[in-house]
Amino acid sequence: MAFLLRVALPDVPGSLGALATALGSAGADIEAIEIVERRSDGMVVDDVLLEPPPQVMPDALITACHRLDGVNVDWISRYTAGANLSMDLEAVERFTDDPTRAIARLVEVMPETFRTDWAMALDRADGELHVMAASSTAPQLVPEAADWLGLRKAKVLREVPAWDSTVLAAAPARDRKGNGFVVVVGRHGGPEFLPSEVARLGHMVSLAASVQTV
Repeated sequence: MAFLLRVALPDVPGSLGALATALGSAGADIEAIEIVERRSDGMVVDDVLLEPPPQVMPDALITACHRLDGVNVDWISRYTAGANLSMDLEAVERFTDDPTRAIARLVEVMPETFRTDWAMALDRADGELHVMAASSTAPQLVPEAADWLGLRKAKVLREVPAWDSTVLAAAPARDRKGNGFVVVVGRHGGPEFLPSEVARLGHMVSLAASVQTV
C-alpha cells in the first residue's frame, strides 16, 4: 500500500538526503518526491510517495521524520491514485491531446496532479447548475455549489457541512465562447491547500479553458 507524506524541511543542501535516509531506515521505499512549495522562511514543502512493507505503520514514518532537526510532517495518508506523482506537464499533455474534451480531461487528471480525492467542473445550463465533468469519486452536488460559479479567482473554499472534513479549493475560468465554469477539488481530511497549489490550480484551469475548442 502506497502512502503520500507531506513534509516541511529546511531548504538547505543535505536535508532531503537526510530525510530519505531516515525513511529508508524506517523500512520505507521512496517511489517519488515532488517539491510543492518553497517558503519565505527558508523551508521547503515536499510530497513524498512511499511504499512501506505491511508491517511498517505510518506512525513509524512520522517518528523517523521528526527525529531530524527542523523537519515537520504536515500530513500522511494512503495514496490510491497509482504509484506515481503526475506532474503538471503530463497533465497538460493529457488535456491538449483532445481539445474538444480539454476540460473533461483536466478533471480526470486533477486527483493525480494535485493529490486530491476528487474533482468536478460545474457550469450553468438552461439556468440550472450542471456538472460538466467529474471524477468517479466526486460527491453529490450541494446547494453551496451554486455560489462557486461567482468566483473571480482561484481560492480555498469554506468547508461544506455535507462533505465533513473535506478541504476544498476552486478555480473559475471562461471558455473561448465566454461561458463561465469552475473546477472544484476536494481532499478528505487534508492537508490544507497551500497558496502555491491554489495558484497552480488557477493556471491549469485557465489553460484548459483556452485549449477547449467546443
